[in-house]
Amino acid sequence: MAKLYFRYGAMNSGKSTALLQAAYNYEERGQRVLLAKPEIDTKGASQIESRLGMTREVDFLIGAGDDARALFSAQRARVQREGDEELLPADRPSDVACLLIDEAQFLTAEQIDDLFRIAVLDGIPVMAYGIRNDFRTHAFPGSARLLAIAHSLEELKTICRCGRKAVFNGRKVGGRFVFDGDQVAIDGVAVTYESLCGNCYLEESGGVLG
Repeated sequence: MAKLYFRYGAMNSGKSTALLQAAYNYEERGQRVLLAKPEIDTKGASQIESRLGMTREVDFLIGAGDDARALFSAQRARVQREGDEELLPADRPSDVACLLIDEAQFLTAEQIDDLFRIAVLDGIPVMAYGIRNDFRTHAFPGSARLLAIAHSLEELKTICRCGRKAVFNGRKVGGRFVFDGDQVAIDGVAVTYESLCGNCYLEESGGVLG
């Protein structure tokens, strides 16, 4: 049975890099993959961007109210159709081997359920990459649902400025940590993030969690 995987970590833990590496590994072996990300993630527009400088165009974006399984099915049909038209050799698959999702925390709980159905009912492995908690240490809805139903959970680790394991994501505006605001604020020029351990997070927040 295909599985739904959730690979999570704090900011700068190499999630997008790991996703792009997984896609490369599949394709190096002649497999076809589909890449997607939530539409709300405007960083990189329709591309997945790794902090190491690698980029790749996604096959489809998932809007807030979209049926993720329907979008996947349409793209899967396209891959199968292209395979038929190209008259591919028998040893080259004309179906999707894996669906890879970047920034999965921004999906809704219902869309995570769609990913589960893709794995279980459609038989296609789904690898979702994202962060667990926002800058106030509250779980994103998509991440909370993934932690509840994913078949496999894997933490991608990174370190805090003090050398300890980072588990939280501190938000900075104008170079200063802030602890109020909307849950979603895409990092860029005005807003940046720093991965922090529990000690450093409490130090910056004045001892407050959430």
